[in-house]
Amino acid sequence: MERGLDVDAETVVVVGGGPAGLLAAQRLAEAGHRVVVYEAQATVGRKFLVAGHGGFNLSNAEPLSLFETRYAAQHPQFARFLAHFSPSDLRQWASSLGISTFVGTSGRVFPTEEHKPAHLLRAWLGHLEQLGVTIQTRHRWLGFAGATGLRMRQETTGEELTVHPAATVLALGGASWSKTGSDGQWVHALQELGVECIPFAPSNCGAEVVWSPFFRDKVGRVPLKNIALTCGSHTVRGEVLLTDYGIEGTPVYALTPQVRAALSHGTTATLLLNLKPDVSPDQLLQKLQQRRAGTSLASFLASALRLGPPIPTLLRELYPTLPSSPADLVQVLTQLPIPVRGLRPLDEAISTAGGVAWTEVSDALMLHRRPGTFVAGEMLDWEAPTGGYLLQGCFSTGAWVAQGVLEWLEKRSAQV
Repeated sequence: MERGLDVDAETVVVVGGGPAGLLAAQRLAEAGHRVVVYEAQATVGRKFLVAGHGGFNLSNAEPLSLFETRYAAQHPQFARFLAHFSPSDLRQWASSLGISTFVGTSGRVFPTEEHKPAHLLRAWLGHLEQLGVTIQTRHRWLGFAGATGLRMRQETTGEELTVHPAATVLALGGASWSKTGSDGQWVHALQELGVECIPFAPSNCGAEVVWSPFFRDKVGRVPLKNIALTCGSHTVRGEVLLTDYGIEGTPVYALTPQVRAALSHGTTATLLLNLKPDVSPDQLLQKLQQRRAGTSLASFLASALRLGPPIPTLLRELYPTLPSSPADLVQVLTQLPIPVRGLRPLDEAISTAGGVAWTEVSDALMLHRRPGTFVAGEMLDWEAPTGGYLLQGCFSTGAWVAQGVLEWLEKRSAQV
């Protein structure tokens, strides 16, 4: 069946009810356009809410000149997006919804304690309703139809329909946490159009290490606090968690691009663990030289360096024959090699690399192969570490795309 559902030739359709799509819808509605949002799940913002379970850091307060670099190869593009909708703009946006925020000691931006993710989403949806935005849930996008059409399926009834909007914003997410609707199935429809899509890869995820059965049974899940982790030329401070499959935690997540690159050569990647990053090698050497004969290394590390369990077990696991020389022990304690055999599965990752290639979109993020169709959020091929950069990137691209849609519609109207 082909018909329109709440859509006419003056309506802008947003496909995907995550942060990028909803902010694009808000900006377009505020500019006076009628907007319909289609979402395959029963509710919008599901991944947004799941992300909030880990602390819900909306953004980060570090200077923009540093913030921009968190997007690595896409730094130039995100410099523009962040200038258009900055972390300060995001905080002001939250405030306009009645949600106050604060900057934590790490620089991350959080809603204040009384405001949970559901509070923000509820306030946001209320504002969208006031703006006249229509949200159609349980509607799955199936692909394109003709020059302007979008094929949709009502998931409850199985009814298929085609809508012909004035412009389209695709904001369907990446391919992690598929239970939230972010399953990457949209790739097939874009590839049928000839759009190049970079294969998805896990980002911000745990690293797999082959522990011995003894180590897994004895250590289990234990945090290592105040450490530094290095892969190649990149070093990240923080806390990691030893798990039955390997290691996870913010430093591991931040280094997944480097680990992934190393694994791409078909060999094991190596993470170097510094157990005492606040102590210089010379200071470590002086302390280790004070070890008395007959004192076990485990006892000495615990008393002199506060490296108690599970550090001795970890050292024996990764370095079965520990050196006796204090100078060599310094090397082990500051550059303990952790062999990584792989990254955790795609669906466990917090985010994904891969998606629509940048060569396929204009500066306004409009598909070259389909004028009037724009792409936002994690559908694009970018990645960033946790710490507020992922959500900010989605919000900023959503705001940027909305501006692109407005300019394109205005230009098209002038040509009529």
